[in-house]
Amino acid sequence: MNEPLPTSLVAAPTGLAVKTRGLRKSFGAKTVLDGIDLDVPKATIFALLGPNGAGKTTMVQILSTLLRFDAGEVTIAGFDLGREAKAIRAAIGVTGQFSAVDNLLTGEENLILMADLHHLDQRAGRRRVAELLDRFDLVEAASQMVATYSGGMRRKLDLAMTLLGDPRLIFLDEPTTGLDPRSRRTMWQITRDLVAAGVTIFLTTQNLEEADQLADYIAVLDHGRIVADGTPNELKRRIPGGHVQLHFRNVQAVDTAMTRLGEGSRDDDALTLQVPNDGTPKSLEGLLDRLDRQAIPVERLTVHAPDLDDVFFALTGQPQPEKEFAS
Repeated sequence: MNEPLPTSLVAAPTGLAVKTRGLRKSFGAKTVLDGIDLDVPKATIFALLGPNGAGKTTMVQILSTLLRFDAGEVTIAGFDLGREAKAIRAAIGVTGQFSAVDNLLTGEENLILMADLHHLDQRAGRRRVAELLDRFDLVEAASQMVATYSGGMRRKLDLAMTLLGDPRLIFLDEPTTGLDPRSRRTMWQITRDLVAAGVTIFLTTQNLEEADQLADYIAVLDHGRIVADGTPNELKRRIPGGHVQLHFRNVQAVDTAMTRLGEGSRDDDALTLQVPNDGTPKSLEGLLDRLDRQAIPVERLTVHAPDLDDVFFALTGQPQPEKEFAS
């Protein structure tokens, strides 16, 4: 899995892979996208987050030429969406939430079929298929029926089929849904490798850990509007709520800490005191110095900095999307 990507994937370009200005879409009287301005740099991973019904699916359908928009300007891979949809379709790939593979064919036959659909020369097509089977660690399973594949193998095959067209921009919709932790991390590494080779990834996911791990840039969509955008760290810095949890041996120690510190939120059942703190080295050093000078008997402490769960709740007023648990 450490071999380089096929050389057909070129070095990272500069500029924008996606640019929208004033993008609008309505269904009857319901406005789904209400003037979206979006910039997605090339050779990056861009994550679009938002609660159910926020407009994420509509956005991806428009950007991937599957749905017409009502107003605004949209440029994809340097082409105008209103006039050059055919050129855009040749430059992008779409990997949906559910694998678009044929269960009655082998993995290799699925890839060969896709190569033929892209009108690749037979020799070049077979060479490309062999490259992708090797890259995605599917050589041993190449002659097996896809119906026998695990979820992770199916997702890798689906993405390999997308890459047969040498897309410059790939829309990944929930790429690791239902995968076990090991398969999920394999997909994450494959995604990072694609970006290192110059491909742009437009990611939609309900897994906030996935967005935090992968995304270079994030936009949060709510009620048809972008309510925040930036790097994961920039978004987390906007949200207050960082704290240090002090753990004690007994309630008397909690009483002592509360009296001497004069601040915090106590939980006598858990024997903890939650003290506001932004988690920076300077702030932690100051707190540790206070604990030492005032002889506060702390057993241990844990630091909580705002994460994307906090960002999601603060910006949308909703708890994080439902987490997945591998069976």
